[in-house]
Amino acid sequence: MITTLLIANRGEIACRVMRTAKALGIRTVAVHSAIDRNARHVREADIAVDLGGAKPAESYLLVDKLIAAAKTSGAQAIHPGYGFLSENAGFARAIAEAGLIFLGPPASAIDAMGSKSAAKALMEAAGVPLVPGYHGEAQDLETFRAASERIGYPVLLKAAAGGGGKGMKVVERESELAEALASAQREAQSAFGDSRMLVEKYVLKPRHVEIQVFADSHGNCLYLNERDCSIQRRHQKVVEEAPAPGLSAELRRAMGEAAVRAAQAIGYVGAGTVEFLLDERGDFFFMEMNTRLQVEHPVTEAITGLDLVAWQIRVARGEALPITQEQVPLLGHAIEVRLYAEDPEQDFLPASGRLALYREAAAGPGRRVDSGVAEGDEVSPFYDPMLAKLIAWGETREEARQRLLAMLDETAVGGFKTNLAFLRRVLAHPAFAAAELDTGFIGRYQEQLLPTPTALPETFWQLAGETFRQSEAQRMRSDDPYSPWSQHNGWRAGLPSEIDQHLIAGSERHVVRLRGATASPICLSGEHITVEQDGLRRQHLAIRRGETLYLEWDGELRSVTRVDPIEEVEASHSHHGGLTAPMNGSIVRVLVEAGQKVEAGTALVVLEAMKMEHSIRAPHDGVIKALYCGEGELVNEGTALVELEEA
Repeated sequence: MITTLLIANRGEIACRVMRTAKALGIRTVAVHSAIDRNARHVREADIAVDLGGAKPAESYLLVDKLIAAAKTSGAQAIHPGYGFLSENAGFARAIAEAGLIFLGPPASAIDAMGSKSAAKALMEAAGVPLVPGYHGEAQDLETFRAASERIGYPVLLKAAAGGGGKGMKVVERESELAEALASAQREAQSAFGDSRMLVEKYVLKPRHVEIQVFADSHGNCLYLNERDCSIQRRHQKVVEEAPAPGLSAELRRAMGEAAVRAAQAIGYVGAGTVEFLLDERGDFFFMEMNTRLQVEHPVTEAITGLDLVAWQIRVARGEALPITQEQVPLLGHAIEVRLYAEDPEQDFLPASGRLALYREAAAGPGRRVDSGVAEGDEVSPFYDPMLAKLIAWGETREEARQRLLAMLDETAVGGFKTNLAFLRRVLAHPAFAAAELDTGFIGRYQEQLLPTPTALPETFWQLAGETFRQSEAQRMRSDDPYSPWSQHNGWRAGLPSEIDQHLIAGSERHVVRLRGATASPICLSGEHITVEQDGLRRQHLAIRRGETLYLEWDGELRSVTRVDPIEEVEASHSHHGGLTAPMNGSIVRVLVEAGQKVEAGTALVVLEAMKMEHSIRAPHDGVIKALYCGEGELVNEGTALVELEEA
C-alpha cells in the first residue's frame, strides 16, 4: 500500500510526479536544499523536508538524508525522478533495506545497465549491434589513446555511469584527448559520483531513436512505441517527438523487440528507455539503457493516452501491466521542446537569476506544459537549467508542429537569457518541417538557427520609448494627478513637450526623443501595445517590470531597460585586461599562476555551472598579471577571474 510518496528530486519532474500522485489520492512529500526552500515543487507538496546545503552533493545526493526524510514524513515509497540518484543502485538498495518501496527497477537491473561498459557487453552477448568502442575497466590516458587510434578519430568520450550530455566530449584528434578526458572525468564525478569513462566511434549523421519499455513483476514487458530525440546541442536533447518520423512498422517492431529483450535479460521492472543510433540505411546500434523515467516521456503519453507515472505506482504496488503489446495505442503525433535558462548566442552557456517574468502557454486539447518554476522564483547555478517542457499533440506531425509554435508565441520569460527564440527557429525551419532529422541538425543549420545579431531598427526604439511614456500614466502622483510634474510627459512651459528616453537592449544603447503626440497611432492597453500604420494594425506584447520593459519584436521578447544618464554609474566587474565569469558558478580548477606566460587559447580557469564544465581561455598571448579566484570559490556572472596582460 502506498498512501504517501516522497519525490527525491526537484523542478518540473517533482511537480509532474506530484500531479499524478494527487490524482490517485496519494499524499506527496517534497525534499529541498536550503536554496530551494521556496521552490515551486516545495510549494505544491503536502509535506516538505529540508535537506540543507546548496550543491547536489550537499542535498539531493545524500542517501541517508533522503531515507530519513521518508521515514520522518511517513512515506512508504520514493520516486527518484530523473538525474540525481535515479540510476544509482546503491540508492535503490538502501531504500529496500529501509523497508521502503523504490519506484524504479531492481538494484540488480540498475547495476547491469547503469554502467555503459557492462551494458555494452550484455548487448553484445544478446546479439544487438554495437558501435565500435572501448568499454573496459582500465581508465588511464594511454589505454584511451590506444583505443582511440584503433577506433579512428573522431571519437566520443562518455561517462560510464550516466547520461544527459554530462561527461561527454567529442575528440577530433589525438592532441585534444588528454584535456578532453580529464574534463569529462571531472564532469562525470561531479554529476554521478563516478569518473569512469568509455570511448566509441563518433557516428556521423546518426538519428537518436529510443524505445520506451515497461515491465511488471509478473514477467510482462512491452514497448510503448518510440521517440526521435535527434535535435540536440552539446549532446543534450532539445526537441523530442513521437513517433519517429519515417520509421516503418517493421523497423519499429525490430527495435521494440530488441529493447524488450534487453529489459528481460536483466529482470527489469518499471519504466525504462533503450536508446539506439539509427543510420541512414536503417541499421540501428545500441547506445545505452536509461533505467528510469525519461524527460521526454510526455510525448509517449500523448500518443498512447497513458499516464506512465500512474503505471510506475501501480507496478510498484505489485499490479500487472493493464494492457498487452497488441493493445498499445499509436495515436497521432506529439512534439516536445525543452525551455532552458541559457544563452544560445554564447554557446548555450547556462543562465541563472531571478525570473522577473514568466508566462506559460495556455493548456488545452493537444497542449501541455510541464514546469517547475513560477514568476519571481530564483534559478540557481547549481542545478540543471531546464525551466519547463512544452508539449503539443496533433492528428498529424504538421498539426503538432504548428500548435507548438503557437504555444511558444504565448510563452514569455524575462530576467535572464533563454532558448525560447531558438526553439521557435528550430520548429519553423523548413528542414525540421520536412522531418530531415539527425544529431547534426543544429550544427548544419547554425547560421539560420543562431543568426548573427543585427542592430535593432529605429522603429523598435520609438515603440519602446512610447510604451514607457504611455505606461507612466499608471504612475502619476496620487496627491496631485493633474500636476505636469507628475506625468513625466516632457511638458515645458511655452514650448512643445519633449522627453528623452535613454534605453538599453542587450548590448545596444539608444536615446529616443519623443515630442508631442506620436506620429502614428500607438495605443498601450493592458500588456499589449498596438501600432497602426498605412492601414495595417500590429499588436506587440509589452510587459513593464519597474524600469525594464519586455517588448515582443519580430517573434522575440526583447528586454529594454530605461536608465537615468545623470544617476547612472557604470559598473565594471573587470580589471584592465581582465577575464570575467560568463555565468554564476563555482571554480573547479585554476590552471595558471601569476607571472606565467600563456598562448592564445590556453585554458586558464575551469568553471562549473549547471553540472557542466566551461573553460575560460586566453583570448591572446600574454602574461598572467593577477588571479582573482581560487578553486572551490563561488563566483557571480561578471566577476573578475584573471587579469591577462597582452604580450
